[in-house]
Amino acid sequence: MKMKIGLAQYSPVWEDKKANQIKIENLLYNFKEDISLLILPELSLTGFTMHSDKFAESLNGESVLYFKNLATKRAVHVFTGIIERDQDKIFNTLLHINPEGELIGKYRKIHPFSYSRENEFYHRGTKPVITEIDNFKVGLTICYDLRFPELYRFYGKEKVDILINIANWPIARIEHWLLLLRARAVENQCYMVGVNRVGSDPKLSYNGHSSVFDPMGIELLDITDQAGIFSADLHKEKINEVRKSLPFLEDIYLI
Repeated sequence: MKMKIGLAQYSPVWEDKKANQIKIENLLYNFKEDISLLILPELSLTGFTMHSDKFAESLNGESVLYFKNLATKRAVHVFTGIIERDQDKIFNTLLHINPEGELIGKYRKIHPFSYSRENEFYHRGTKPVITEIDNFKVGLTICYDLRFPELYRFYGKEKVDILINIANWPIARIEHWLLLLRARAVENQCYMVGVNRVGSDPKLSYNGHSSVFDPMGIELLDITDQAGIFSADLHKEKINEVRKSLPFLEDIYLI
């Protein structure tokens, strides 16, 4: 069983949702492959803004409607990041929208990045989220979550097939990004997919390194300093083979 995924790496126009919708459409126009899943970076339409109150929307808002239409028009699952408003709380949220335009998964970032004061402008999520595509179990995470293996060990214990991290991870710490992505793949014996951005915002610069690592930690894809949609094939048989030959997950004891 195989799933082809597309990693969308681009430079978001700062705090301009309409401009970023156009940018995403242009990327898709130039991408001719058939994929099952399209993955976009963290806070896909705004960049990593702390003006969360200005740009937050409910799950019935314009941004979610845009991504629902995109999913149905392209007949593809979409993982995307939005600024979600839920009554008096605001979250950095990853959505899973299926090809029928239905919202079937919602993960709220558990670890806001306090170093950039994200915790002052976004509430933290409280629950891991596992969703499913074509019999692949997928664990959802966002950016800074990558530094906290406890979350990923929960997903490993649940035998997820793919771990996803959408991010705005800067050049200054990009070696950490690559090291941690590989580690999460190895320790949980699954595919680890990280989708980052390029370009710059008012404070930081980014060079992407959107990457895919297989269950043995072998790099399948690493895209640096390029905008576009880049594909990779994920094989269920590879996951089963590694877990059968090296049954390390059976020895996890969560403390």
